[in-house]
Amino acid sequence: MLRDFFSKKKRYASIPSQEAKQDVPEGLMQKCPSCQKIFYRKELIRNMNVCPHCDHHHSLNAFERIEHLFDDNSFEEWDKNMISTNPLQFPDYEEKLEKDRLKSALNEAVITGKSSLNGNKTAVAIMDSRFRMGSMGSVVGEKITNAIENARKEKLPFIIFTASGGARMQEGVLSLMQMGKTSVALRRLHEEGGLFISVMTHPTTGGVSASFASVGDYNFAEPGALIGFAGRRIIEQTIREKLPDDFQTAEFLLQHGQLDKVIHRHDMKATLSTVLDIHCKGGNI
Repeated sequence: MLRDFFSKKKRYASIPSQEAKQDVPEGLMQKCPSCQKIFYRKELIRNMNVCPHCDHHHSLNAFERIEHLFDDNSFEEWDKNMISTNPLQFPDYEEKLEKDRLKSALNEAVITGKSSLNGNKTAVAIMDSRFRMGSMGSVVGEKITNAIENARKEKLPFIIFTASGGARMQEGVLSLMQMGKTSVALRRLHEEGGLFISVMTHPTTGGVSASFASVGDYNFAEPGALIGFAGRRIIEQTIREKLPDDFQTAEFLLQHGQLDKVIHRHDMKATLSTVLDIHCKGGNI
């Protein structure tokens, strides 16, 4: 009897059945790519998509950013029904656009409109990386330009949140032309005394970082945001040097004078409100 009690027995791991796996709702848990901690998705949402363990800033879509930043029911969208076509007849481009529309509930990679932030009226553009990685095509450039022109005509400050992989390759030189068009519109806004605040989020790269994203009266960024033009590997191969580990991060750019401030997402609304209070009276320039 004692021999049976102390004898080694084979142990088997129990594998959850398919029914048991289905009992856990999809999207209930999320793993942070920075600290590798796993937490409830609802916990992340309550914390404005900031990791409660390491403070890593997860991406926000355009609708979430509007909800967190602006006064309730104050957002009025512009150019909502403007959509891209396929001017260069790039293969499968229209199908990819339609797929992104269904996935993101957006017509394009940017939402523009006017809203109020703690009572200050402002024009706003918010890029969303879920749509073609936030790339800038003709419609993105046109919507941003129209928003800048509306801000100039209505004497409103203009705030943009950038999140982009750069110019959209499927539209070739037409996408590159948007760099100049948006920058000229911002120059007109500046000449008439308008205020432009640029907030760079992860990632802001390519033609977007090289044009309107970097010419704000205030250039802000979220912590840890990737900001740059060419990719790290391309730059290292070109200059034949090893780059610092924090190269092209918001903190690196702040240290080298290319940003005015890196702002935690929890402090973003208060900071923008303070800037608007300083420059504007009731939102008017």
